[in-house]
Amino acid sequence: MKFTAFERNLQGTGASRRLRISGKTPGIVYGAGKEPKNIEVDHNALYHAMRKEAFHSSILEMELDGTVEKVLLRDYQKHPFKQIVLHVDFQRVDATTRIHKKVPLHFTGEAESPAVKLDKCIINHVTTELEIECLAEQLPEFLTVDLSKAVKGQSFQVEDLGLASHIKLVTHGRKAPTLATVVEPVEEVIAAPVAAAEPAKGKKGKK
Repeated sequence: MKFTAFERNLQGTGASRRLRISGKTPGIVYGAGKEPKNIEVDHNALYHAMRKEAFHSSILEMELDGTVEKVLLRDYQKHPFKQIVLHVDFQRVDATTRIHKKVPLHFTGEAESPAVKLDKCIINHVTTELEIECLAEQLPEFLTVDLSKAVKGQSFQVEDLGLASHIKLVTHGRKAPTLATVVEPVEEVIAAPVAAAEPAKGKKGKK
């Protein structure tokens, strides 16, 4: 994906506020051995781009001062309740840059699996993204979990992804998460109807 940014000369809270009023979002770009630069980006274009998954998990092309640089979205701030992006950070990357990045999981083949098609099971997507380490240029846009052969009682682990040798899973010392589990359908138990109790016969009182 490609977007255009402009160098931002004015800094400070007041300047950023005026920039947002004019429909721009302040930001910064840094990394790859170059000096950080303050930038501004058209807010509406940025907002709509950020609604796309690829903008968060793939290498982007940023045109700045007539030069195209490869960058990654690293951080952003949004207004607590308004649909406004307040600030955005990008990192420059090159062929030697190693990065840690969270990548979304795409689940495929679920409807065709024996677990769903034959046994009427439900497949729970336990994990929706994984943090990986790799060269920036080798960053996958997403990782695919193939569920087409899922069977009753199965669970899918990171090993089932078949990660390429250049991609390393980052767990921060924790156990690798389960990706998906196959849950058997719960049989409904229909209770037998309870017969209505006959009203008690009243006793005649003595006069």
